[in-house]
Amino acid sequence: MSISASLVKELRARTGAGMMDCKKALSETNGDIEKAADFLREKGLAAAAKKAGRIAAEGLVESYIHGAGRIGVLVEVNCETDFVAKTDEFKALVRDIAMQIAAAKPEYISKEDVPAEAVEKERGILRAQALNEGKPEKIVEKMVTGRIEKYYKEVCLLEQPFVKDPDITVNKMLTEKIAKIGENIKIRRFSRFELGEGIQKRQNDLAAEVEAATRGVSK
Repeated sequence: MSISASLVKELRARTGAGMMDCKKALSETNGDIEKAADFLREKGLAAAAKKAGRIAAEGLVESYIHGAGRIGVLVEVNCETDFVAKTDEFKALVRDIAMQIAAAKPEYISKEDVPAEAVEKERGILRAQALNEGKPEKIVEKMVTGRIEKYYKEVCLLEQPFVKDPDITVNKMLTEKIAKIGENIKIRRFSRFELGEGIQKRQNDLAAEVEAATRGVSK
């Protein structure tokens, strides 16, 4: 079928792919722009995988403060060239990652970063929970395996649903960016600070907070 230039242009604007790639994707999908976008995404994922082994030593360190100074994040995200590091698209990506860390409170970057002892401890807790629920021994291990995957989605940044698009993970979002930008991108490290975290409040502080809240309700 004949593919119009306007359709190619629209797909290019949506995906960031080249003109010829967009035209080919539309030809392969009979002009269906949604299927063409998926087609390019699949191709992009393959291209991104090839870039994953390349050295990424440039990039940015981003700071993000949320909630009137109650949560702060520092994150280092690396790319291959200083040119890309200075682009608005890369800066926006790094800021999105910092916001993700502030909102979702990950403890690690990837599954591989989780210490084995932490996984085993969690596995033991989950196993005990399943047995206490009265689940048969033969299905407990399957349940624990499924719950461990859920644990990874809670504590690993790359496994978490992306806050701006919960239908995809941070890892998938990052992979798509690698394909679009054309360079390897790595989240190297981060620190997250939350005001008062780890400090046990004095009992009189708690009482005062409850009293103040009660006064506010009664007004």
